[in-house]
Amino acid sequence: MHPIETPEYTAYLHAGKEQSLLRRHPWVFSGAIRDMRKGEERRVQPPDGARIRVCSKNGEVLGTGHYQKGSIAIRMIAFGDTPTQQSFWNQRLAQAWQYRNALGLTQSNHTNAFRLIHAEGDGLPGLIADFYNGTLVLQCHSLGMYQSLQNILEAAQNALGARLTAVYDKSADVLGKHLQEPIRNRLLWGTSGDGEVLENGHRFKVDWVEGQKTGFFLDQRDNRSLLGKFAQGRSVLNTFCYSGGFSVYAHAAGAKRVVSVDVSKPAIALTDENIALNPGPGLHESHAADVFKYLEQHTETFDVVVLDPPAFAKHLSARHQALQGYKRLNALALQRMPAGSFLFTFSCSQVVDRNLFEGAVLSAAIQANRQVRIVHHLSQPADHAPSLFHPEGHYLKGLVLYVE
Repeated sequence: MHPIETPEYTAYLHAGKEQSLLRRHPWVFSGAIRDMRKGEERRVQPPDGARIRVCSKNGEVLGTGHYQKGSIAIRMIAFGDTPTQQSFWNQRLAQAWQYRNALGLTQSNHTNAFRLIHAEGDGLPGLIADFYNGTLVLQCHSLGMYQSLQNILEAAQNALGARLTAVYDKSADVLGKHLQEPIRNRLLWGTSGDGEVLENGHRFKVDWVEGQKTGFFLDQRDNRSLLGKFAQGRSVLNTFCYSGGFSVYAHAAGAKRVVSVDVSKPAIALTDENIALNPGPGLHESHAADVFKYLEQHTETFDVVVLDPPAFAKHLSARHQALQGYKRLNALALQRMPAGSFLFTFSCSQVVDRNLFEGAVLSAAIQANRQVRIVHHLSQPADHAPSLFHPEGHYLKGLVLYVE
C-alpha cells in the first residue's frame, strides 16, 4: 500500500500566469513564479527533482509537477488536485499501453519495437520509454522522473504483465553530468534479450547499452517504410545513417545500390550487421566519414538521398546556426542530384519549427539553382504523438522533394 504523497513545496504564480496551465500546457517558466514555499517558510529554493504543488496567485491548486532550476522551472505531471501516489503512475502507464494497443502495435506480428512513453505526449514530461521486444528502455530527462523510477518500474510491470521481460535505465547519458553523485546506466529488473527486434518485418540489432538515445530511432519507422516504396531499382545514399534504418528498407526493397555514411565507426559496423540480417538483390557499401566532407568530396550522383542529421540546435541560442547548417547540408545534396531524383530531408531540432526548416530547404534549393516539388510532408509516427496541449512536441519535420 502506497501512501498519498503530498508535495513539500508549493509554487504560487503571478497573476494571469495560470492561464497556460488551465489550457493544460505542461510547462511553468521561471518568470511565471511569484513565490515558492515550504510549509509556512516563504521564498525557499526547492532542490532539483522536488515534487511541487502549483497554485494560482489566489491559492487555487492548478496541479503538481517536478521542479528543476532553469527556464522551464516546473514540468507538470498532473493537473488539478490529483494525488500522485502509485495508482497515478499505474494509470499513466496503462493508458500509454492501451493507446499503443489501439494503434495495433502491441499485438503486431511484424513490429515489436515502439515508443511506450513519449514525455509530454503521454502526460509524463521528462520520461522516454521505448519497448524492444520485451525490454523496456527508460531515459529520464529530469531529476524528478529519475527519482520516480521505482514508481515507473512497478507501473510498467502492472501495465505490461508477461509482455515485459526486462527494464533497463539509460538515464545516466542525459543526467550524469548534471548530478553531484554519479549514476550509471543499469538493468533495473529482469533479463534482457539479445537486442534483435522486428520493424515492419525487417530485422534490426538494437544496442541500448552503448547505442545512441535508447538504442534505435523508432521515430523514423513510417518514413523508412515510405522510402522503401521509392527505392526499387534505384541507387540510394543514406547519410547520418546510424544503425542503417533507411539503408535496410532500401536494400530489402530492391535498390540496385545503397551507400551508408556516418562519422561513427561503431554505427557503420551496426549498419553492416543490420544489412546482413535483411538480404537484398543489390549492392551495399558503407563509409565512416563526416557527411559534409563526403558530400563535398564525392561527385557521384544518386537517385534517392536521405538527409537525417542529429539535432543541430538543442537551445534557442543555437537556432540561427542550425538553420545555416540545414541550408548548407541540403544545398550540398541538391547540387549533386540528377534530374528525376528524390530527396528525403529531415530536422529533429525542436527549436526549429516546420516553417523555419522548410525556409532553410527553400534557401538551399535557390542556392543550388534547382527546381523542386514537395511530394510529401513528413513527421513522427503515432506512437510519438504530441499532446494537443503541447505543440512543442512536434519535433520531427521532414520533406520528400522531387528534384528536376
